[in-house]
Amino acid sequence: MYDIAIIGSGPAGVSAAVNAKLLNKKYIWLASRATSKKVARAELIKNYVGLPDITGGELAWTLKNHADSMGVELTEAVVTGVYDLGGRFALLAGNETYEAKTVILCLGVETVKPIAGEEKFLGRGISYCATCDGFLYKGKTIAVLCFDKHFEHEVEYLCKLAGKAYVMPFYRGYEGFASKNPAENAEVILKTPTAFEGDTKVREVVFKDGKLPVDGVFILRGAVSPTTLVHGLKVEDGHIAVNRGCSTNIAGIFAAGDCTGRPYQYIKAAGEGNVALHSAVEFLGK
Repeated sequence: MYDIAIIGSGPAGVSAAVNAKLLNKKYIWLASRATSKKVARAELIKNYVGLPDITGGELAWTLKNHADSMGVELTEAVVTGVYDLGGRFALLAGNETYEAKTVILCLGVETVKPIAGEEKFLGRGISYCATCDGFLYKGKTIAVLCFDKHFEHEVEYLCKLAGKAYVMPFYRGYEGFASKNPAENAEVILKTPTAFEGDTKVREVVFKDGKLPVDGVFILRGAVSPTTLVHGLKVEDGHIAVNRGCSTNIAGIFAAGDCTGRPYQYIKAAGEGNVALHSAVEFLGK
């Protein structure tokens, strides 16, 4: 059981993790090993106090180096669910489950909106985790929506299990993977779903020009929307609602960074990560 679970690898997540280490708390930091892509791709940053005219790549390296130099440990994982168990939280990441007394969400801004029906059928035919639920669809017909090259090994795993797999890639460079990993039961579809439909379970993937019957759908993204990640989380104007202490409407869950709203600035995210961590520590003390 951890005191604090921190989700996210941007400035807010790094700040929260560094301060958790400084305060000698039992924490787990769940994130991509690569620092936030948004940070790394920034051309020039002029308003990060103390680091004038720094590039995004340089800031990403600085954040990572700071954490590494302090021995801040990171567990590389994509968290797909946070569940309130009453006094503690369970975090599902791949086929692993972690428990913590408090959670800090440093999710950045969700750039991909959920597809119509995605939240409705989550856990009822729609899954975010190939290794968790893939075996349930052995020999069946599935759709696999892949949004990042990082998940190609999961696509391959699902294709081997399924009787028929409709693979829908939404990233550059998928052609190389498709040619190197031919599967008789796999079919690449270059169309974007508009909705998922069904009854008690998902039954169809809907496109503008028709429907595709399936037994299940796997959506492989690098992030999950806040309301899908945490049931009952209050959101306002697309952002997680927090107070000045970065507390959400769920006792024990805090949020920091771009996911809490504008301004979308790295210095603001780092500050909120610090505030959220101290609020979590105060919560633990009570």
